[in-house]
Amino acid sequence: MESTILNFGTQADAAGHRPAALKREDSMSNVHASKKTKGYYFRKEYLGRGIATGCGLFIVVLTLAIGVFLLVRGTGTFTRFHHSILEFLFSSDWSPVDTATGSGGGVGAAVFIAGSLLTCGLALLMITPFSIGAAIFMTEIAPKSGEKIFRPAVEIFVGIPSVVYGWIGLTVLVPWIKNVFHPKMGGYSVLAASIVLAVMIFPTITTVAADAIRSTPDAFRKAGYGLGSTRWQVIYRIVLPASRSGIMTGIILGLARAFGEALAVAMVIGKTRAFPKNLLSPTNNLTAEIAADMGNTASGGEANMALWTMALLLFLISMLFIFLIHLISGKGILQVEN
Repeated sequence: MESTILNFGTQADAAGHRPAALKREDSMSNVHASKKTKGYYFRKEYLGRGIATGCGLFIVVLTLAIGVFLLVRGTGTFTRFHHSILEFLFSSDWSPVDTATGSGGGVGAAVFIAGSLLTCGLALLMITPFSIGAAIFMTEIAPKSGEKIFRPAVEIFVGIPSVVYGWIGLTVLVPWIKNVFHPKMGGYSVLAASIVLAVMIFPTITTVAADAIRSTPDAFRKAGYGLGSTRWQVIYRIVLPASRSGIMTGIILGLARAFGEALAVAMVIGKTRAFPKNLLSPTNNLTAEIAADMGNTASGGEANMALWTMALLLFLISMLFIFLIHLISGKGILQVEN
């Protein structure tokens, strides 16, 4: 009798008709497996995507908040104390009233704007040829040793604090300029600030330019060599034009860092509120003035608001640099596609 029942069950299984208990167990296991799969997929996909999206939105909101805050504080010079934009940009009369309620002083920031433009422009002119030359050496002349030795050495400069650059400039560069050129005001000068800034922006321009040159397709180089070009002809006529947009991006990034540097420049520029007569004359710039006086002014006063207007100007300059980077990058992509 038992063998008959077993044979019947075997025949039922062979026919595809499984007992109800086994079917319930299979359905329950399938449900648990489905729940585990959905939970795993949620953790790995939606949770990670949500965290990344949240971080990105936080950065966007933070940038907008900083911009709005600077806009509100920076425009107080014009809306609350009724100074004109032309006075702020082109006047050299810097004598704001440093009280919470006083007004009527001058807020001309032309000296600081000129100091920033002069020091940053000179630093860019001095270091750009060296940066591009170093990038070419790392990628085209000696790529193996450049990647293993020279590139890490260049990137070390990025991690050096600004105060170290300023201290070296103060103790080494300023006395050297004083002893060699004998300026009337000592070694504190536009030249000293420009040299310090040039050293600071060197790794930024070099690394970005090297990445741009390295990303040039090898087919371009092989085509040049196939036409009988020498190595320097390939570099000058093919590689550099093809990576022009990336090199320009590195130059603008270096200029943006130079504009935002405060401490190192403040230690060697002299902090004199006057237009420089030459490269050996001291002057002042926007960041050094903000760093030196922001904590010493009455909150909400005319002098404090004028400093916030300088900060707003620096923020707008940074936005301009970012716009130029995107514009140049977009043109570079279109040129490659064409």
